[in-house]
Amino acid sequence: MSPTNYDAIVVGGGHNGLTCAGYLARAGQRVLVLERRPIVGGAVCTEEVIPGYKIDVGSSAHIMIHLTPVIRDLELEKHGLEYIDMDPFAFYPLPDGSGSISFYRDFAKTYESIARISAHDAEAYRRFVDFWRPINEGVFEAFLNPPSMTGLFGGVAKGQILSGQLKDTVETVRRLFSSYGQLIAETFESEAMRAAMTWLAAQSGPPPDELGAGDFFGWHSMMHTSGAMHPKGGSGMLTQAMARSLEAAGGTVRLNAPVKRILIRGNRAVGVELEDGEKIQARTVISNAHVVTTLLKMVGEENLPSEMVRRIQQIRIGNGFGMTVRCAASALPDYIAAPSGGHPHESHHGLQLLCPTMNYVRDAFTDYTCGMPSTNPAVIAMTFSAIDPVVAPPGKHTVFLWAQYFPYTLANGTQWSNIREEVADNILEVLYRYAPNMRGAIIDRFIQTPLDLEQRLALINGNVMHVEMSLDQMFFFRPLPELASYRTPVRGLYLTGASTHPGGGVFAASGYNTARVVLGDQRRKKMLWTGAGLATAAAGAWVAKRRLEEV
Repeated sequence: MSPTNYDAIVVGGGHNGLTCAGYLARAGQRVLVLERRPIVGGAVCTEEVIPGYKIDVGSSAHIMIHLTPVIRDLELEKHGLEYIDMDPFAFYPLPDGSGSISFYRDFAKTYESIARISAHDAEAYRRFVDFWRPINEGVFEAFLNPPSMTGLFGGVAKGQILSGQLKDTVETVRRLFSSYGQLIAETFESEAMRAAMTWLAAQSGPPPDELGAGDFFGWHSMMHTSGAMHPKGGSGMLTQAMARSLEAAGGTVRLNAPVKRILIRGNRAVGVELEDGEKIQARTVISNAHVVTTLLKMVGEENLPSEMVRRIQQIRIGNGFGMTVRCAASALPDYIAAPSGGHPHESHHGLQLLCPTMNYVRDAFTDYTCGMPSTNPAVIAMTFSAIDPVVAPPGKHTVFLWAQYFPYTLANGTQWSNIREEVADNILEVLYRYAPNMRGAIIDRFIQTPLDLEQRLALINGNVMHVEMSLDQMFFFRPLPELASYRTPVRGLYLTGASTHPGGGVFAASGYNTARVVLGDQRRKKMLWTGAGLATAAAGAWVAKRRLEEV
């Protein structure tokens, strides 16, 4: 093995790994990021998989990262990151074409849009934001710290105090532990608002009727604070800027450098071995890879307690989640509910929610639980070329379709290789129902089934959240209570990424938190050794003094 070259090695160049590396480099550490692919970014990456078009191969809408200090602290705008507002951040066309609802960053404009469909639901939306926003401001404080019971419930209590809701603690707890389907049905009376909010809430994974998922509905109240944005040039421009920022701070990024295993000596991580046999030594290793890949493959069961191996094997990864069809097109959707002639229109700025009813989402999930692709999938359309012309050739457009729900392992021995084109056609049919002009406007398409997501992005079972985002795998339970602090049983080995608190999405909070834990542990270790050294020196001086006195 080569001499120690680095203070820290980060395995995986996803946005959380790059965030962690960036903070460590700014603290004076010698940092190396090892990325297995020829491009950084992981699931926040843009590639020209269709010639002439900049196609996001993972996440596209950037929301929660704007509630963190990461963009400012890492000076990403100085390194080429330029965000474009997605405003309205969501657009819901009624399935009969009679109208639409637009969700703007500005609350008053959103209220007015909802009121055109239902005056009752506009007022209900006001009460929804008033109730949930202060609570989630407290929850987001908990997201930006290692998970703890005091941090989570303290944040919720703080939000209640700020909003004057402390007397409603029982009701708050009920809502947090309820299903978002139940809460949405209680809150809104129009099918349009019920469908729109259900489909937004479903983006984190849990289905509408899962208990303990209430805040997947509630946190959308924060959209009026964060808004939603897309980087100019594609989603991957975030991670490209992170890589440049890291290198400017003295860090190093190596591409085409897949890690075979994490080297362990005396229950301590001492470096990594690449698949080509090269060994690189470091004092600290942080893995941005999937928790199961990290611990059971790179560390190895032989280096872990048998009980922990058993518990890691029982983490619920899930059987897939969603899939995408990313298209090059000759026009933009001309929605029946918001005619635009196929030209850029505010309906194209954000997430276009193609979901006629709340039960439509439930039915799609029912198909999934039977091991089959959803017959009538709920779809989110994203048309970033309308706000960012550089992602497509002149006069052409990108149309990305994310749909749920799709199992990784299909029933009856069905294989994705045999049905991927047919399922992609079915997803496009949903778009055609809302925007008939798109039939015949698709030039080319890039399909990502759950199997494709696993093979390209190392997302086990195609779950873009790494592990399911159910209550018993969130906060101080994510991915397991004994791993929730980002530390592992192997000294000097840490976890970061979507497998850890606070979970998936373009957030960067996990990378931010992990860097603080690593630096804090190093400071405490230094203080311990410094203190021990001082104590030893003092004891030696005392012994020497006594001996002199005895002489």
